[in-house]
Amino acid sequence: MNGKKILVVEDEHIVAMGIKRMLKSLGHQVTGIASTGEDAVRKAENTFPDLVLMDIMLKGKLEGLDAAEEIKTRFDTPVIYITACSDKKIREQAEKTGAFGYITKPFDENDLADSIETALKNHEVVRKSSEGEILHEVIISLPVEIIHGEQ
Repeated sequence: MNGKKILVVEDEHIVAMGIKRMLKSLGHQVTGIASTGEDAVRKAENTFPDLVLMDIMLKGKLEGLDAAEEIKTRFDTPVIYITACSDKKIREQAEKTGAFGYITKPFDENDLADSIETALKNHEVVRKSSEGEILHEVIISLPVEIIHGEQ
């Protein structure tokens, strides 16, 4: 897979820098790091990333789920959630937004690489499909997530 442009949305600076290092190691370009949902939408609008890695719990008025939905709707950019939160209710809300993956922190470079590759392939299939909405529902119900410790 060729390197992709990826926006990292993470409000913990140290975690964001660790993700940035992993992405660069995998050959991807980080188009920016956002710490709020509002900043994420602005950066997505200005940098046109191929993918967004989105923390669910963010400071500010626009939380991760809402920012992800706006980015997906406005720019047709796939989103993978990255979160330390394992709450079942939040997990269900995340699945309803149509994200292309969900990674639980802490994760390693292999988990991240697998999630990115799967999300980008699935997003391309959805985009090329004339029946995109139906196909998307099928794809998001497939076990495409990588959760630390479970595969």
